[in-house]
Amino acid sequence: MRNQVQLIGNLGIDPEVTNFESGTKKVRFTLATNESYSLQSGEKKQKTFWHNLYAWGPTANYIAKSGKKGTQLAVTGKLVTQKYISKEGLSRQFTAIEVQKAIAL
Repeated sequence: MRNQVQLIGNLGIDPEVTNFESGTKKVRFTLATNESYSLQSGEKKQKTFWHNLYAWGPTANYIAKSGKKGTQLAVTGKLVTQKYISKEGLSRQFTAIEVQKAIAL
């Protein structure tokens, strides 16, 4: 099976840009996606999901130039889980989406 994620949503923050000495750029941002559903009564509801994303290189450049808080973005990427040690010395996991393609809509 292939690890692939496709989302369309709105940027929750302006992309946070990190420039490395090697010339590589990384951006981190959040994306809000919405899911609509109906209750048995017929009342329509909407639920918002927040996703943590990051991108490297040319994709990061594109997002940094094209994206501001509120921009609608379509992304394709993969789920990545990173492990780290918290300030309290506890082992933690963080799941994010590594974006490989992005299009501002």
